[in-house]
Amino acid sequence: MGEAKFWLSPEVALADSVGLTGRQVAGSQDVVERHSGEIRDAWFRHFGA
Repeated sequence: MGEAKFWLSPEVALADSVGLTGRQVAGSQDVVERHSGEIRDAWFRHFGA
């Protein structure tokens, strides 16, 4: 089990990862990139702008 943190702005970029293979990080980044708009929208709905 591992984790990864991604920055969403100005573009999706890996901030840090622990316990994941390069392949897992790449797959995670792909998911984050495909859903970055939804992630940002949810963030702003929860925390405000």
